[in-house]
Amino acid sequence: MRKSIILITGVNGEIGHGLVRSLSEKGVTNILGVDLSAPDDFVKERTLDCLIGSILDRNLLERLNAQYEIEAIYHMAALLSTRAEFSPVIAHEVNVDGTLNLLDLAMEQAQSHGNSVKFFFPSSIAVYGLPSLDAKTTAGAIKEDDFRYPQTMYGCNKLYCESLGDYYGHYYKRLSTNDTSGLVDFRAIRFPGIISAHTLPAGGTSDYAPEMIHAAAKGEHYDCFVREDATIPFMTMSDAILAIEQLMEAPVENLTKGVYNIRAFNPSAGAFLKKVKEFYPQADIDFIINDNRQSIIDSWPADIDDDQAKQDWGWKAKHDINAAFSDYLIPEIGSRYEQN
Repeated sequence: MRKSIILITGVNGEIGHGLVRSLSEKGVTNILGVDLSAPDDFVKERTLDCLIGSILDRNLLERLNAQYEIEAIYHMAALLSTRAEFSPVIAHEVNVDGTLNLLDLAMEQAQSHGNSVKFFFPSSIAVYGLPSLDAKTTAGAIKEDDFRYPQTMYGCNKLYCESLGDYYGHYYKRLSTNDTSGLVDFRAIRFPGIISAHTLPAGGTSDYAPEMIHAAAKGEHYDCFVREDATIPFMTMSDAILAIEQLMEAPVENLTKGVYNIRAFNPSAGAFLKKVKEFYPQADIDFIINDNRQSIIDSWPADIDDDQAKQDWGWKAKHDINAAFSDYLIPEIGSRYEQN
């Protein structure tokens, strides 16, 4: 008998850590992680096992397929937006080929044990591409089907992988005699910028916000790479994990989309700094604009419409910007650096 597991790729990353924390608190003990690096003690203590390797390694995936029965896949491994712009070919290999490998694994598993495999994919507001600042200002909150013209390799990767998920979920080998529809239960969220209190920023273009607060808490100088008026939506990591859990727990018949927008708050960079200074008045932060990174932020929406997520699976963020700081970021981040 193969052991039943929940697979998390990129388990050492920000969302991977958050998922391990949340699932283990709910009593889930059959988590198996995959990452390029060895897990830290936090992850190691809360998982059945962690395999060190790449999602591009077909031998590793074949080993997983042979040894385990997979209930669900949380596919978090990715090359993030800023790094992807420096290495677009590698980004495509990791973000697209890696996702295709995992979708193929999910299909093989579902066909093998006869039950659908839930597949969670973290997409991004990077799939959107506003043509100008004027368009960004007048567009308002963007719906799921609007402005899908990404201007980064990361955004292109994410948008294409959304389509791959739809294909595996509904149209896989549609000319064959076997009905495979529904065997892969693909569910995705287009995340805004995510701010974590537990892990450090790891290369996202939206990381100027968490980098501000971490620098302020450490008493370090920080040069913010976007303008003070730069505006995109954000949410806390705890709300991101809550959203993943709610979507994965929702009955499939309630879902009208495979991919959903969610959001919590959307301050400008200047407004975010003002909030940081309420708690760290001596915060030493300047705005030194990186034109290329700013142009990426300018192409992303100032806000997104998450009405469909609210309607289909009851989504509601717990943290507005005030609660994000007072209830989550300041207590956790302050404690982190006081201990160091």
